[in-house]
Amino acid sequence: MAERVASAGGLGYRWRLAMIWLAVSARLPARWFQSPPPPESRRAARTGRLHIEIVSHCWQYSHLLAYQLSSLAEDPPRDVLVTMTVFHSEEDQDTVRLLEYFAGLDVPNVEWNRQSRPKETVFRRAIGRNEAALASSADWVWFIDCDVILREGCLDALGRELQGRRDSLVYPTHEFVSPVYEPGDPALEAAREPDLVDIEPGDFKRRDYTRAVGAMQITHGDVARACGYCRDIGVFQEPTDRFAKAREDRAFRWLLGSEGVPVEVPGIYRIRHQAKGRYHEEGLHSRLRTQVRKLQLLLREGSSRQ
Repeated sequence: MAERVASAGGLGYRWRLAMIWLAVSARLPARWFQSPPPPESRRAARTGRLHIEIVSHCWQYSHLLAYQLSSLAEDPPRDVLVTMTVFHSEEDQDTVRLLEYFAGLDVPNVEWNRQSRPKETVFRRAIGRNEAALASSADWVWFIDCDVILREGCLDALGRELQGRRDSLVYPTHEFVSPVYEPGDPALEAAREPDLVDIEPGDFKRRDYTRAVGAMQITHGDVARACGYCRDIGVFQEPTDRFAKAREDRAFRWLLGSEGVPVEVPGIYRIRHQAKGRYHEEGLHSRLRTQVRKLQLLLREGSSRQ
């Protein structure tokens, strides 16, 4: 039987999404929607050389993913074991070529875990996150975005921060963000072909976080295996006909009953970019989304200078 594919802009989807946000905003008991995470007493307090799984998604962002994978290959962790999981679609041939290139690199303490899915599944990020969480054998699972670079001993520092911890959710206190690169910028064009790449971090600026948002969600492995990622929230587990705006991180925190515990982790950099590869290149919808994104970035720039 064919898998149901929802319309990200359909009325039924919007209604069901509104119902979930109402439950989250009203702080209804999360246990009405999903079983709570296992109590701390039943979570392992791992020490020593930890195993961290990083879960990323890529659709038409190979020129950004190249920087993420290169950061692992050029500065591999020494004190932790890493599984680098990337969900992608075979229809995105640039990403396929990139992943094939890195699969041929033998990097100490790093395992490349390529996960190919129909693009309609990749478009709903929570599906892959949920699948990876339930199947992971790692001590901790980091749900990340493919435009994040992990430099300067970042993962070894994270491993030290996580020694003996049982928190359901932690998050790095800060990252460094790039200027907003326009299409054609040399920093983006340099990664168009599969290769090891690096970027000059001098123009990146610090951004602080107060909760586990988006790409800053790191969950305990026992919690991941027990709860998945919004596992029982149907609206987040349906394939969709176009990239669904990522809203599920707030629901994930609500289900775990935690905004996250801050940890100090250096070396996290994010590449900001004007053109969104997940939208079609042509059409009124794409142009409107691009203009909205420009306005959002301008507003964020203004607020960060205050």
